[in-house]
Amino acid sequence: MVQESDIWRLMRHDVLLGTITVEEVDFPWLRGGFAPEPPFAQVKPWFDEALALMEADHFERFETVYDRIPQELTLVSPTGPVADFLLHIDGGKAWFRWSDEPVGG
Repeated sequence: MVQESDIWRLMRHDVLLGTITVEEVDFPWLRGGFAPEPPFAQVKPWFDEALALMEADHFERFETVYDRIPQELTLVSPTGPVADFLLHIDGGKAWFRWSDEPVGG
């Protein structure tokens, strides 16, 4: 069970991109502070572009742009990697939902 203060890791292969400290559990969403590591700069534009498209209600383009995030990155819970996730990062804040089973096709 997910709890506040759990720490999740965003990884690219074996490289730590940043950590999320859960501050709020509002099923199915988790929200928390995001602490980036220097390598996060390489993928930050992906999150910025996806967030801008979502906020502008360009959902078809959002899906295309966002797809590279779960294809290239891994979200790791305190108990291990999750099979699927939807993650938004905006500055020092992150919000996400996740699944133990792959969702997309």
